[in-house]
Amino acid sequence: MTFIRLIVALPCLLLLVLFALSNPQPVQLALWPTDLSLQSPLSVAVLGASALFFLLGGFVVSLGVFGQRRRARLAERRVQILENEMRAVRQRSNSSALATIDG
Repeated sequence: MTFIRLIVALPCLLLLVLFALSNPQPVQLALWPTDLSLQSPLSVAVLGASALFFLLGGFVVSLGVFGQRRRARLAERRVQILENEMRAVRQRSNSSALATIDG
């Protein structure tokens, strides 16, 4: 599995490096309602924005996963309670059956 990840990751990293090397021209980044501005290479601006939105997307997906995990934990607890109840009913049933045979 690690080898497959390496096979996929190396070409992607090579593309990122080639993109960064082929786009060194500076761009001015400004935040509209304020006077904040930053000058950086185009490749840094594009890759930085991509990384930011990648992480934001991962966060949004993880919110859904947390809800599913919570529901799964609750379902597991409920199954455990029902299994314990079923065991208790079987024990009572077996003990009452033995009592009628002995009696």
